[in-house]
Amino acid sequence: MKLFRLAVPALIMLLLAETGFSSGESGGFQPLPSVWSLIFGHEGPVYFFVDIVYSLATSILFTITVVIVYRKRQMIPGKLQNFLELLVESAYNFIESILGNNAKKYTPFLGTLFFYILINNMWGLVPGGHSPSTNINITASMAIMVFIYSQYIGFTRLGIAKYFDHLMGEPRDFMGWMMVPLLLPIHIITEIAKPFTLAVRLFGNITGEDVLVAAFAGLGIGMLAFMHSPVGVPLNVPFIFLGILLSTIQALVFAMLSTIYFLLMLPHEEAH
Repeated sequence: MKLFRLAVPALIMLLLAETGFSSGESGGFQPLPSVWSLIFGHEGPVYFFVDIVYSLATSILFTITVVIVYRKRQMIPGKLQNFLELLVESAYNFIESILGNNAKKYTPFLGTLFFYILINNMWGLVPGGHSPSTNINITASMAIMVFIYSQYIGFTRLGIAKYFDHLMGEPRDFMGWMMVPLLLPIHIITEIAKPFTLAVRLFGNITGEDVLVAAFAGLGIGMLAFMHSPVGVPLNVPFIFLGILLSTIQALVFAMLSTIYFLLMLPHEEAH
């Protein structure tokens, strides 16, 4: 049942990304050809949906895997079930180290966020794939969801009065109230900046990673162009392994910062 709960938020994130946030423009760089671009080209209205297609592929892959494992679950797990349970348990333990007793409630969203971003990042390293994370609209949609959810936590767990008290810096004396005109705008700007930094960091790092792989792939092809060779020197292979590491780190950073944002909105006595 826990695996199913993890799958639901990924579909919600995809729906938000599809409702007007996404476009086929990928930051202005020319990526390596994907299956979608080879069929429909790099221009035109159909290529507009390339990021949605690969985001949808992530969600479908995610859901099918969970359904297969859940239907064939056993007391003595097989290899796939054991692997997924290890992933879920690792995600829960990591989030619990930050949120404490609140981890059980928020792991379905935060755990899905990590795995969803990770798979999206990896698409750019797969031959014929395309990473949706190279589209600022996709990363922004996920960051906005984290912002909305964290503000919702603040309103529901703190209450309206304590929520604004938190934004004002929790003034309790004369000097505290004197600092409110300074602290309140700073806290509001900080809250607004959180989704911006989440979106830009993920977009910039994954775009840079794909540009690097594409550049060395092109260089390898150019080295053998004089021979009219259909293949090139695989100069991009070492950077694929670097990309795997970077993709994992960026997914972890996004999920970790989101977890910390949740923690900051929880009542202090419940945060641990």
